[in-house]
Amino acid sequence: MTKRLLVCCLALVLVAGISLASDKGKEGSWTGWVTDSACGARGARADHAACAKKCVDSGAKWALYNPADKKVYTLDPQEKLVEHAGHFVKVTGSVDGDTIKVKAIEMAPEPKAEAAKPKS
Repeated sequence: MTKRLLVCCLALVLVAGISLASDKGKEGSWTGWVTDSACGARGARADHAACAKKCVDSGAKWALYNPADKKVYTLDPQEKLVEHAGHFVKVTGSVDGDTIKVKAIEMAPEPKAEAAKPKS
């Protein structure tokens, strides 16, 4: 029994390591709300822009909340993101863990309220 548990744990660690390694440098695009790392998903709306700016001025980082995978990604570089605070955008670049290395950012159409609501 102990040997089986050890083998299962080792397999789980191996799979987790491969999953994390596969995200490094992955090119792609993500859509979501420009928010701050302190508020994250709670700031995924247009009227959060002023609050996000205050949070970033206080040490938080600019971030993207992606409703598709419900993740908050830190955006890098941080410069020029203030002009997109509270916007729904498409970010193109590469992901390294929870950070997107931004190559381009552009406005995207906001999702319809019905599509954005979680299904019960």
